[in-house]
Amino acid sequence: MTQASEPRSTPAPSPAPLHWKLVVDTADPHAQANFWGAALNYLVEDHSPLIERLLSIGAAPPELVVESHGRHAWRDATGVRHPQDPYQEETGVGLGRRLLFQRVPEPKTVKNRLHIDLHTESGQREAELARLTGLGATVVREVKEPSGQWVVMADPEGNEFCLH
Repeated sequence: MTQASEPRSTPAPSPAPLHWKLVVDTADPHAQANFWGAALNYLVEDHSPLIERLLSIGAAPPELVVESHGRHAWRDATGVRHPQDPYQEETGVGLGRRLLFQRVPEPKTVKNRLHIDLHTESGQREAELARLTGLGATVVREVKEPSGQWVVMADPEGNEFCLH
C-alpha cells in the first residue's frame, strides 16, 4: 500500500540561476545561430580562442572545425548569448542566458514540446513580424483568443515560436 506523500514545504526564496542554456537540435547549427542571434539581438558566441588552442596542441582534429563569421567554429555546435551577460574569454562560452544549437542527423518531425515566446513593445508586432520573416521565419497561423492575440511562427528549420 502506498501512502500519499506529505506536501513539501516551500524552499526559502533564492535568486534565479544566471547561467542557463536552451539546447536546440538542428540540421545546420550555424544558420540557426545566425537566425536566433538576429531575432533576439543576441551575439553569436566566438569559440575560436578555445578551438585555436585545441588545434595547436592536436587535441581537436581539423575536420571538427568550420569557418563562420570569419573565424574558426565548431562544425556541429554553436551558441548565441545575451550581449550583456558574462562569458569566458578563453572559450567564448556564455555564462548567462544562451541558446546552444547542436547538429543532429534526424529532421524535426513533430510539434515542439518547448518553444520561445517573443514579446514586442506595444504596437510593434507587425514591424517585428516583418523583421522576423525577413530573417527567414514563416507564419504558421494567427491566434485570436479572449486571452490575447499572437502569431505562431516557425524558424528556418520549422521550430515553432510565438510572437506576441
